Amino acid sequence: MIKLSKDSRQYRFEVVRYAKEHGVKPAARHFSTTPKTVRKWLKRHHPNSLEGLSDQSKAPKNPKTHITEEQKNQVIQLKKLLPSFGADRIKHLYQLKISEKTIRKIWRQEGLLKTKRRKHKTKQNLREIKAKWKSFEQISIDTKDLIDIPEYWPQIRKARLPKVQYTARDVTSGIQFIAYADERSLCYSTLFVDIILNHLKACQVHFKNSRAQTDNGCEFIGSWNARNDSSFTKTVQSFKGIIHTTIPPGAHTWQSDVETAHRLIEDEFYEVENFQNKQDFLNKATAYNLWFNIARKNSYKENKTPWEIIKEKNQKANPNIPLLPPVFLNELYYKKSNNQEPGGYHVGLDP
Repeated sequence: MIKLSKDSRQYRFEVVRYAKEHGVKPAARHFSTTPKTVRKWLKRHHPNSLEGLSDQSKAPKNPKTHITEEQKNQVIQLKKLLPSFGADRIKHLYQLKISEKTIRKIWRQEGLLKTKRRKHKTKQNLREIKAKWKSFEQISIDTKDLIDIPEYWPQIRKARLPKVQYTARDVTSGIQFIAYADERSLCYSTLFVDIILNHLKACQVHFKNSRAQTDNGCEFIGSWNARNDSSFTKTVQSFKGIIHTTIPPGAHTWQSDVETAHRLIEDEFYEVENFQNKQDFLNKATAYNLWFNIARKNSYKENKTPWEIIKEKNQKANPNIPLLPPVFLNELYYKKSNNQEPGGYHVGLDP
């Protein structure tokens, strides 16, 4: 006797024939299958033929949703336009009706998904503690090298764009302020923090038990063996209610909030935009930072924007707080030096 495959129509026909003669359960025992399977083939079988005993597609006969070519092309074009944005962000930004899973499937089929350059250190999740702080209780300040971004490096050389980003970020709300220079420098860091704190003071932000936190880089503390406070520290602490604190050596996770902002701006700005010249760069940086502070919802902070969080904590918060535009620190520093030292040839001293 020829042994039939369980996937063959002839085998299923024998199951049906046996069931009609002896019953469903005896047929299930005889052919080592289940009564449910026997009933399925009995229901599908067309009498006196093998019709109906082939495998059938398990896909829905009448799917509730159908992805149109227009929808497919839209998500493909959006991914090409914003290669670093994920499915969740693009779906909500453009109010797409298809699911995130479907968006990722389309991108995968088109070869548009890429592996991100991940940081190898895990950041501590302290969101519950930080959420209880008042706005600007801790401002984390750091610098970011821009010369190691492959998409941005050719533009630095072509248009003489800045090589270093100076960043200050309020830990509670996530609001950020940025500026640019060609190098890390104590004089630029001092000017940067002076601009920020004066801006917040003008916006009626009152510091109380607040801190400006940095790492131990020479652009913040000066010489490693200095006996006196740096100009950066003195500038911070000239404002009532705020002090300058530094993280323990090597404790980079203490600056996770500003490091996260650096990761985001690299993905969403430097890897995406093209710049014609320095003014074009500054205009686009200004637009990005406004979007980041006012319109970009942060999934890490309950899908709220930085400005929404500030408003929740203080309904009377000055609307000018998120509007501080980026500047070129080196140009501003030398301009201020020349204005303060009139007459003759003079090289201003670094603070």
